[in-house]
Amino acid sequence: MQKIIACIVLAIILCQYAHAQSAVEGKVVDAITKEALTGASVQLKGTTSGAVTDFNGHFKLNSKAGADTIVVSYVGYLPQQLPLGASGLFVQLRRSASQLNQVVVSASREGQARTEVPVAISAISKEVLLETKPVTLDQVLNKVSGVYMVNLGNEQHTMAIRQPIGYKSLFLYLEDGIPIRTSGDFNHNALIEINMAALKSIEVIRGPASSLYGSEAIGGAVNFITQAPSQVFTARVQAEASNLGYKRTDFSASNTFGKLGVYVGGYYASQRNGIMSHSDFDKLALTLRADYQLSVKSKLTTAASLIDYVTDQTGGLDSTRFYNKEYASLHTFTYRKVNALRVRSTLEHAWNENNYTLVTLFFRNNAIGQNPFYSISNVQGNPLKAKGEINEDAFESYGLIAQHKKGLPVLNGQLIGGISFDYSPATYQAHFITVDRSTTGVYTGYIPTDSLLTDYQVQLLNSAAYAQLELNPAERLKLVAALRYDRLDYAFDNHLPGSAFSGAPDEKNGFKSLSPKLGLTYDLGKSNGLYANYSVGFAPPQITELYRGVKVPALKPSNYTNYEAGGWVSFAQHRGYLDISFYQLNGTNEIISVRLPDGSYQNQNAGRTKHQGVEYTLKYAPSDLVSIRFSGTNARHYFQEYEERGVGFNNNEMATAPRFISNTEVTFRPVFVQGLRLSLEWLHLGKYYMDAANTEYYNGYNLLNGRVGYTIKGFEIWLNSLNLANQLYATTAEKTAYGKSYRQGTPRVFHLGLGYSFAARQ
Repeated sequence: MQKIIACIVLAIILCQYAHAQSAVEGKVVDAITKEALTGASVQLKGTTSGAVTDFNGHFKLNSKAGADTIVVSYVGYLPQQLPLGASGLFVQLRRSASQLNQVVVSASREGQARTEVPVAISAISKEVLLETKPVTLDQVLNKVSGVYMVNLGNEQHTMAIRQPIGYKSLFLYLEDGIPIRTSGDFNHNALIEINMAALKSIEVIRGPASSLYGSEAIGGAVNFITQAPSQVFTARVQAEASNLGYKRTDFSASNTFGKLGVYVGGYYASQRNGIMSHSDFDKLALTLRADYQLSVKSKLTTAASLIDYVTDQTGGLDSTRFYNKEYASLHTFTYRKVNALRVRSTLEHAWNENNYTLVTLFFRNNAIGQNPFYSISNVQGNPLKAKGEINEDAFESYGLIAQHKKGLPVLNGQLIGGISFDYSPATYQAHFITVDRSTTGVYTGYIPTDSLLTDYQVQLLNSAAYAQLELNPAERLKLVAALRYDRLDYAFDNHLPGSAFSGAPDEKNGFKSLSPKLGLTYDLGKSNGLYANYSVGFAPPQITELYRGVKVPALKPSNYTNYEAGGWVSFAQHRGYLDISFYQLNGTNEIISVRLPDGSYQNQNAGRTKHQGVEYTLKYAPSDLVSIRFSGTNARHYFQEYEERGVGFNNNEMATAPRFISNTEVTFRPVFVQGLRLSLEWLHLGKYYMDAANTEYYNGYNLLNGRVGYTIKGFEIWLNSLNLANQLYATTAEKTAYGKSYRQGTPRVFHLGLGYSFAARQ
């Protein structure tokens, strides 16, 4: 009898223990996108027991007697405390308003807290993208200090990051850490090939990033991060139109089915009858992404983006037409067509807590065909005739990136090493056309010919190896040392006899570079810190710069040395922060595009240049109703040694280099109308010289943009008014021997939109 009683008591105790140790599991996701948050911490409050979420945001832990609350936290998000309930928790975390707490991936291809990265880096979040509703990327990128993206119309653009406004290969554009275009075939309009509707965030590194990404990452690198699949079914559709003929429709849908998550999103945009004659365009952008969890430690991500784009091309205006607002184009048939396909597949595997590997295979198929306005020139002796060309630049890419991270037992360090290969055969062909010109100077039509101006093929191979070491010699000090070796090989095959116009004869050229970086961060405590870095970047001559229109290739690679220091300060109980960077960037053999008297351009090395400045972002939210952001940069860009057609410009300021740029925004969310947001943005561009001789300024401009949005039960309506004061301004202005040229900015325009978002309940 005593044995029976003892067994009953033991059974009761075991049942109570089992109950006390019952398993609790669930998922942690982003509250807006519903995508999984990998690596989130789930802790039993008041205990040392916890778990970390896997690739699908899933966690599982055993509860303990007396524990009734779990605490869920993730870097860059506001922590949550939830009562310990039944299994199947679905935790939705919201991003922190403080930029200092953001997670960035572009500094090492690994997720890191912003405060651990010794570079000037800024992130544009999903919330900013959703609230801004950009119809062109400059509307969000220009919120970042030190960045001025120039809108050339219909998503055409150029860029200025720690550089003057220009068209050279000094900026690297990435999608999920992979260059959008192959090195050596840069196009300043590359961001036409981005699907804005499929973006989760954008990260901007200012200053050289060649130690990780290789060539062209000089002024900066911009990484467009695509949306990951959601853990529950989500969908969104929206449509908008402007009073100046712009229309756009977006859609997206996503869900996870067991181990497979799928996302699809895109948009179609068109412009008809804009302010400028001959300025219509159409664009279709689609992205499909699938994430498959092979195991608890392995994940396979495959994504494909397709772009189909065509636009009319117009040039700048002379002074008379610009200031008189005469927006009739002199060109009636010029165009640009872009077809781009990118596919990448990434395998991630966590061997253990100290070893992590990712391997990416990628493919590109890209073609840009155009009848460019800038290639049209008048025929001497016949004012009714001109000449031009129709050309196509195309390439395919087959590439590999492999990277491994290993935790080190010494100084809490880690070592990242990787290799990359990009084989991109490219072709270029240009046909001569005869152009008709009216008595008023309008180019009215053209006749194609069989005459080939240019016809070549290039076998391009870019191979690289890189390593990055991170050490923590003291609790608050982090040191970073990185090194990358790049080799870029061109095998040029000219299908025409070599000449000063058809290009160089067949030949092979190789460029190599070693790019080091040293950096440190120091945590001063209470969300205050300092950083400093020394980095080197390089940019080889592009294919067209090196071979087209020259009998003997003569351009040298451009090299840059960057010295930088900065820091961040949090104040007002973390309601405000200041992020600041000081830099000096010295360039050697910088490639400059010189406009000749006949309107054509010629590339040449500039000798030595110097770029120095300070960039800063101040953000403050005095209450939950109001937030204020001020981003600014003060910079000077000089020629130290430069000669153009026999004239020296040593110590002159470089042309189209604004001295001061700022962007200020105030956002108000009234408590008495839930779901309403109002914002006012002020963009200021300071004056700059229009030419290298420093003979004339363009005085810059001030723009006001207003945005109003209201959300209720999944529906959203918005009205964006850009250039509220209807200012006459030029996005860029230059002066050459050919004359003055202004790219007119858009007058006051209203964009009205309606959208609906759906998210299933867990």
